[in-house]
Amino acid sequence: MEQTQERLWNRNYCKVMAANFALFFAFYLLTPLLPIYLSEHFGATKDMIGLVLSGYSVTALLFRPFSGYLVDSFPRKVVLMVTFCAFAIFFVGYLAASTLLLFTIVRTLHGGPFGALTVANSTAAIDVLPSSRRTEGIGYYGLSNNLSMAIAPTIGIFIYRYSNSFELLFWLALLIAFAGLAVDSTVVFPQRDIVRNRAKLSLDRFFLLKGWLLGLNMVAFGFSFGVLSNYLAIYGKDVMGITSGTGTYFMLCAVGLMLSRLQGSKALRQGRLTSNAGQGMLLSLVGYTLFILLPTPVGYYASALLIGLGNGHMWPAFQNMTINVARNNQRGTANSTILISWDIGMGLGILLGGVIAEHLGYVAAFWTVVLVNALGVATYFLFTKAFFLRRNLNPTVR
Repeated sequence: MEQTQERLWNRNYCKVMAANFALFFAFYLLTPLLPIYLSEHFGATKDMIGLVLSGYSVTALLFRPFSGYLVDSFPRKVVLMVTFCAFAIFFVGYLAASTLLLFTIVRTLHGGPFGALTVANSTAAIDVLPSSRRTEGIGYYGLSNNLSMAIAPTIGIFIYRYSNSFELLFWLALLIAFAGLAVDSTVVFPQRDIVRNRAKLSLDRFFLLKGWLLGLNMVAFGFSFGVLSNYLAIYGKDVMGITSGTGTYFMLCAVGLMLSRLQGSKALRQGRLTSNAGQGMLLSLVGYTLFILLPTPVGYYASALLIGLGNGHMWPAFQNMTINVARNNQRGTANSTILISWDIGMGLGILLGGVIAEHLGYVAAFWTVVLVNALGVATYFLFTKAFFLRRNLNPTVR
């Protein structure tokens, strides 16, 4: 009877998911094309491209801890609206940036509201979910990211191919971001008590120290996806001669993500987080290895599906594990912790991937991805799984 009374797909949850889709659509619309934009419009070298693009992740990383604290300490609707508005406005900066230096400044600063907004919106999703469906709902929440990943790069590449206009893409990203802001503005949050200054500020208010090893694992996985997502288009074009397959690659990756979320929902509902995470990591490792080991269209596209399946199992499992080692009043901090770790990995991947590609080539950069991912998988099975089980505060998950 409780399942019927506590609906997973309530109105506010659907609105938060729709806003999250718009947020990541605006993000992924530009992601695979920015290296090409920097190369063609500003003549940026490979390592310079890595430096420029990594600034976004670095700033997002710096803002995540404070955003987790703000989300836990102030009215979440206010934090959500302010950060979403700032995120949308920054797309105007891309249109105005006429030099590589100006673009670098805008791109770097844009990471701040993005980092805060992703924490605020994912915490909003947790707030509007019924407690009995929270673990399952967090898994489904990621489908909005995945769907945007499937559609946005394909649409972005299609628009660029036929219009040859980055300006049009920047305007489109701006409009979609404001559409997401409009949807989030209608979300009704449950009443909650806000307790300030109850204890001295400590590092644990900004980063969940009890989940540090889970975060370390996410750094490795973020590194792998950072290299892949930012250098896929150039690698496909320069190394494999695939000039129009980036959109299809991201679509297949997102199909894998969505299939894994749907297939893994039963395991999440039953609380089998550690097995979900383990299966996902192994699938992703096979995908990254296949990507570089078999440089043919078959290996290229098969890797997309495998990486999508793997990340779709791994991400919600790790997010739930981090939340389950935190107290109820640390949900924002737990969310920011897992995202901080992903940002560190993404930033390192974008930066070091560009440096390695400049000096040793893209093949060496993607072999580095395989090595780092394998180290992350080994760390999980040797240490992280037991680390989580010792600290788990929820007896219904394992």
